[in-house]
Amino acid sequence: MNKEKQYIILAATGTILLTLIIGILMMTTHQTTDNDEATTATSSSTQTKKDSELDKVALPQLESKVTTNESEIKMTTTAGEITLKLFNQYAPLAVENFLTHTKSGYYNNTSFHRVIAGFMIQGGDPKGNGTGGTSIWHDRNKSIDSGHGFKNEISQSLYNIRGALTMANAGPDTNGSQFFINQNPKKPTQDFNKNKYPSKIVDAYQKGGNPSLDGSYTVFGQVIKGMNVVDKIASAKVKSGGEGSTPVKPIKITQITILKQAN
Repeated sequence: MNKEKQYIILAATGTILLTLIIGILMMTTHQTTDNDEATTATSSSTQTKKDSELDKVALPQLESKVTTNESEIKMTTTAGEITLKLFNQYAPLAVENFLTHTKSGYYNNTSFHRVIAGFMIQGGDPKGNGTGGTSIWHDRNKSIDSGHGFKNEISQSLYNIRGALTMANAGPDTNGSQFFINQNPKKPTQDFNKNKYPSKIVDAYQKGGNPSLDGSYTVFGQVIKGMNVVDKIASAKVKSGGEGSTPVKPIKITQITILKQAN
């Protein structure tokens, strides 16, 4: 009987130990599964998702038609004519500045002082060397331009695609009179987060432009005719000194004509 009792006790003890081992294994497996699920959930939540509203914004640069809330100008240069439309609705300060300077003849006989093939052409400096030019509010309205330029106007509707007319600046909110036209004719080589762009703008960038400038410079117009002239200016032979981007033979804006001004 003593032996039988010993067997019974041993069997019972073994059963208890086995039950404990199985329980521990099940708890460990459950915790591992929970951890894996938590990791997956965290990973999913950190992924950048595209804002569905981006594909609903207006994209006026992709239309050549000039609407009632847009202005139109013709830029006559020594290399040919360039027609652009201006976006009064999205960049009112930049457009007012440009049109007011245009009416006063401020840009007449100024040169494209900086041209970089595969990037952009820059002008709008009465000094012709990239150091000059002021806004129409300089010394007139300190609430708009305290002396360093007026503020950037960044819009989800406007981008530095090929042909975009953009304000040049020396840092945030230092816009004066200088501007540039994005000329790059090739698909940008740098990576950019497509989730931050409307799908149609992503497609437009496949044809050229400079997405690295988005968010730092005010886009206020778009070439609708004469990109061949922009390309011609960009391909001009430049001086080797300085920035190495000033045309050897000056290329000038002889006149800018306002064809239509939005109300």
